[in-house]
Amino acid sequence: MNRPPPGHATLAAEIGLAELREVALLPEVEHRASAMFLSIPATADLPSCPTPLTNLEVAQRAGLLWVARVNASPVGFALVEPLCDGLHLEELDVLPAHGRKGIGRALIREVCRHAAARRAVLTLCTFRDVPWNAPFYERCGFRPLGDDELWPALSARVREEAAHGLSAHLRVAMKFTGDAES
Repeated sequence: MNRPPPGHATLAAEIGLAELREVALLPEVEHRASAMFLSIPATADLPSCPTPLTNLEVAQRAGLLWVARVNASPVGFALVEPLCDGLHLEELDVLPAHGRKGIGRALIREVCRHAAARRAVLTLCTFRDVPWNAPFYERCGFRPLGDDELWPALSARVREEAAHGLSAHLRVAMKFTGDAES
């Protein structure tokens, strides 16, 4: 069983597919979680690229949007999109007040179960040096990919991010390998 770092309480959260009524609440979760990037010098001035509500609605209908609930209220979510023959974790957000309690890891576990059931490769793109990004995902079983390991669809995703102002030198593409820390 994966546990949060010492000194951090575990908060029981229910993880499940998003319900239609919850979708409209998720942009606020993303907005509040994104505010944490303002405290990191490398990301503080980057453009805000909120997930369009229509993307969340499409993912909800496709069964590719998971929500973490505490007391029946969404406190986090994971948005997955098809990418070629695989799946891509496009967005993972947890409200800061609920952070470091295992909720993000629980969302990732659910997404990984879904990908494994479909025998799909699971990828993501994230900030290389932000502690709750690439280092966190590595602890969850993802490994960084070099430029020479990117297939065309993932390479296109990286270029798309760069076109939206997310500099490639700050970002890293990762692939789930299942080698998570306990």
